[in-house]
Amino acid sequence: MISEKSKVVFLGLGYIGLPTAALIAKNNIKVVGVDINEKVVETINKGKIHIVEPDLDGLVKHVVESGNLKAQVKPDFADVFVIAVPTPFKGNYEPDISYVEMATKSVIPFLREGNLFIIESTSPVGTTEKMAELIFASRPELKEKVYIAYCPERVLPGNVIYELENNDRVIGGINTQSTAEAIKFYSLFVKSQLHPTNARTAEMCKLTENSFRDVNIAFANELSLICDKAGINVWELIQLANKHPRVNILWPGTGVGGHCIAIDPWFIVNDFPNEARIIRTAREINNYKPLWVIEQIKKSILEFNSKYNRKPVVALMGLAFKPDIDDLRESPAVEVVELLTSNSNLNADFLVNEPNVIQYKDIKNINYIDAYEKADIVVFLVSHKQYKHIERNNTKIELDFCGVRK
Repeated sequence: MISEKSKVVFLGLGYIGLPTAALIAKNNIKVVGVDINEKVVETINKGKIHIVEPDLDGLVKHVVESGNLKAQVKPDFADVFVIAVPTPFKGNYEPDISYVEMATKSVIPFLREGNLFIIESTSPVGTTEKMAELIFASRPELKEKVYIAYCPERVLPGNVIYELENNDRVIGGINTQSTAEAIKFYSLFVKSQLHPTNARTAEMCKLTENSFRDVNIAFANELSLICDKAGINVWELIQLANKHPRVNILWPGTGVGGHCIAIDPWFIVNDFPNEARIIRTAREINNYKPLWVIEQIKKSILEFNSKYNRKPVVALMGLAFKPDIDDLRESPAVEVVELLTSNSNLNADFLVNEPNVIQYKDIKNINYIDAYEKADIVVFLVSHKQYKHIERNNTKIELDFCGVRK
C-alpha cells in the first residue's frame, strides 16, 4: 500500500525529473533518482544541480544532505517507480518512445506485487497500455498484482517547484485500482486537486493542453506576419484587440520551442493525420516563423550593406526557448543563430548573447551590454529581463521579434 513510508525510484533527472524527485524527497519520502548520465548522478550526490531552475539548488542540497534523495545509474527495489525520461522524434515527427521502453525494461526485474508504476513522460495515446503489456510479457505473475498509471506534468520552466505542488494533476490508470493507488501517491506531495480518469484520456489530456497553446501561439505568430506586410505595429494591435472583454491574444515570438509545445502536437498529428488539421497547420506556422525571422535579418543586413558600403555587426540576443531560463531544447532562437552564423555568404559579423548559459557549442557568448554597444543591428530573439533594461540607442537598428520593446 502507498504511504509516506513508501520508497520511490524516479527514472530521469532532467528539467522535470529532478525537481519532482526533490519535491517528493522534501516530504520525507526516500527517493532514489536514476539517470544514465554518470556526471548528472555525481553532481546531484554532491547536493548540486546541473540545470537552471529557481529554488531548486537549495532544495536538492537539503534533500541530499537529509538522506532522502540519492542518485545512481541503475534502479533498485522500491514501492513506486516513476518514469520521467524524454520522448523525442525519430524522424518525420514520429514519436520515439524507446526511452520510455528502456526505462520500463530497466525496472521490470525490481517489480514486486503491490508496486505502483507511473509514467510521467509525454507519450502518444496508448503508451501506458503498451508498457503494461511489456511488463506482463516479462513478468506474467504480476498481472493484476501491480498498479500502472499515467500522470503528466503541467509546469512552467522557471516556476517548476511551485507548480509541481500547486497545479492540479490528471491521473489515469489502466484500471480503477491503479488510478486510486496513483492518487494516493500524488496526494503525499501535491497540494491541489487530483483528477481521476483512465490512462488514454490522461495521455490525450497532456497532448491536448499543449496543442491548444500551440494553436493560440500560431494565431499570434501568423498575425505578426500579416502586420509586417500591412505596415502595422503588431504589439500595439494586440494590446488594443485585448481591450475586448472576450479577447486574449498571446504575444508573437521567434517561434515555439521547448520539449512540450513544439513536440506534443505532432504526437496527435502522427496518430490522427486526417483529423488533426488545425493542429498540423498551427505546427507548420510556428515552424515557419524562425525561417521568416531569418529572412528579415538577412534583408536588414543587405540594406545596411547597400547604405553604408560595409558589413554590419549584428547582435543576436537570446538562445533559450523562452525568457529567463537556460533551456535550449527545440529553441527557435538557436535555429536562427545557427543558420545565420554558419552562412558564409552573409556579409556581416555576428555577436551572440544568452545570459542564462555560459557557453553554447563553439559560439562565443558575449556579454549582452557589450553585444548591444558593439552592434549596428540588434536582433531580439528572446525577451529576457536583462534586455528590457538596455537603454535604447537610436543609432542602432533594432529588430524586435519577441516584444522586448513593446
